[in-house]
Amino acid sequence: MKLRSLLTSLSWMCLFLNTCQSREANDDRPNVVLIMVDDLGIGDLGCYGNGTMRTPHVDRLAREGVRLTQNIAAASMCTPSRSAFLTGRYPVRSGMVSDTEVRVITTLGDCSGLPLNEITFAALLKKQGYTTGLVGKWHQGLNCQSRSDHCHHPHNYGFDYFYGMPLTLIEPCWPDPSRDTELAIESKIWLCVQLVAIAVLTFTIGKLSRWVSVPWSLILSMVLFIFLLSYFWFSSYTSPLYWNCLLMRDHEITEQPMKAERAGSIMVKEAVSFLERNRKGPFLLFFSFLHVHTPLPTTTEFIGTSKHGLYGDHVQEMDSMLGKILDALDDFGLRDHTLVYFTSDHGGHLEARLGHAQLGGWNGIYKGGKGMGGWEGGIRVPGLVRWPGKLPAGKVIEEPTSLMDILPTVAALAGATVPQDRVIDGRDLMPLLRGDTQRSEHEFLFHYCGVYLHAVRWHPKDSEAVWKAHYMTPVFQPPGALACYETIFCQCSGKLVTSHNPPLLFDLSRDPSESTPLTRDTEPLYDLVIRTVAAAVKRHKESIKPVLRQLSGSNEGNVWLKPCCGVFPFCLCDKEGNSSAASSS
Repeated sequence: MKLRSLLTSLSWMCLFLNTCQSREANDDRPNVVLIMVDDLGIGDLGCYGNGTMRTPHVDRLAREGVRLTQNIAAASMCTPSRSAFLTGRYPVRSGMVSDTEVRVITTLGDCSGLPLNEITFAALLKKQGYTTGLVGKWHQGLNCQSRSDHCHHPHNYGFDYFYGMPLTLIEPCWPDPSRDTELAIESKIWLCVQLVAIAVLTFTIGKLSRWVSVPWSLILSMVLFIFLLSYFWFSSYTSPLYWNCLLMRDHEITEQPMKAERAGSIMVKEAVSFLERNRKGPFLLFFSFLHVHTPLPTTTEFIGTSKHGLYGDHVQEMDSMLGKILDALDDFGLRDHTLVYFTSDHGGHLEARLGHAQLGGWNGIYKGGKGMGGWEGGIRVPGLVRWPGKLPAGKVIEEPTSLMDILPTVAALAGATVPQDRVIDGRDLMPLLRGDTQRSEHEFLFHYCGVYLHAVRWHPKDSEAVWKAHYMTPVFQPPGALACYETIFCQCSGKLVTSHNPPLLFDLSRDPSESTPLTRDTEPLYDLVIRTVAAAVKRHKESIKPVLRQLSGSNEGNVWLKPCCGVFPFCLCDKEGNSSAASSS
């Protein structure tokens, strides 16, 4: 009996030790906070050389972590860039590209979205026991066949919790004050439509029930009146405010239309609440800023605080919000156990202007901006990575990295395996961040504009050079403007693009501004570089399988898919009020 008791005790002790070791192993896995700003230019930040914009909290991340100076977005527009970030794959592989001038999901009536067979970093970490949350902008689709099927909802891509905007900020979300009269008139028209609709319903029921005597001709006239007013209203400036500018918590619409100037503050509270609820970890939080996308809804506290007008005010408000999230990590004792990554989805929008006021970001020394497939200003974005005690503070890495690297990086940290049944274009950043290697695993990076390959960069394994070959470049309007002011965004093909054969060639290590193309006369390696890049393009294109294009005209603007928090067309609600964050999962 004593021997049996001893063996039983030893068995329990082994089990206890094994459990402790398992917990200790799990404790090595960090929490992950991914922070993406919308339309932020790399030149807007102090840590990237801006001496006139105050961004102390972003700069704090740079001091306390690793700063990437050649961090590249996979696309220069929101929707495809974010799909690549989520999946670690070029958007052309998932069909999140277009061959038209529309390269993003434009309304909540679009039935397009990230294909459900794509695997995100949230899905990988969720399988490893992480609690996953997305707060902020989604912009990867919502509905497919009805306004409530939510087929492209973040829940279907591995996120346990979602609070935010399913689309993106558009101008009507925070209307120009000069249009107040127009907005007031259009709002009254919509109210009139709803009142007449109620009257028609009442008269119809009364007529059929025989308790009211109303001629059918009057009812039909009222129906026609509704159709005419509705047509006018749906084509008005105000209409998108009601159908696209809304907030959701998980599957519930909490505010329609949303009050854009307070949305950012509510999202910060939601993020802090998520951190507090899940402080025992492990967790993944993707905080996707609405800032600093136009129309720049800024609280009165920050208006007039910068030297750069409303855009500068908005950037500084973003920085303050970032500070609250970083402070929450400190307050909850999570700082040393959390990897924080900060970036932008692409470069600043040069063409965003109101009169002479610049409403878009500054891309520093880099040519081009948002919407331009190959020029550096559209795709070179901030990249800051902090993990105290694990990554060196103040380190600067000038090697090519990509937003697509986040999926394999956090997967490895969480103990997950990246999908083996598809091409993953991202690479695990940790060896480079820790200093285990001095070279990026990206020998080639391919720069798309929609479905069109505009440029390729090549960083040879035995050289410090970073060659960049441009096969297509946008035609700037007006000539010499270095932007496309006449079309708001530069285009990817057709008459507004110049094709180059042979391609324009630059060495970014010597000419990061892409100011002087190299030629056979000025560069001895010219022919070798052109041949090598062409061979890489051939291999790359052979690796791409045909898929259904999500961003096609046939998927756009279906009225019956637009969400409604009430009974259509009475879609008005405000469940936010002055409340702070929710206490759900």
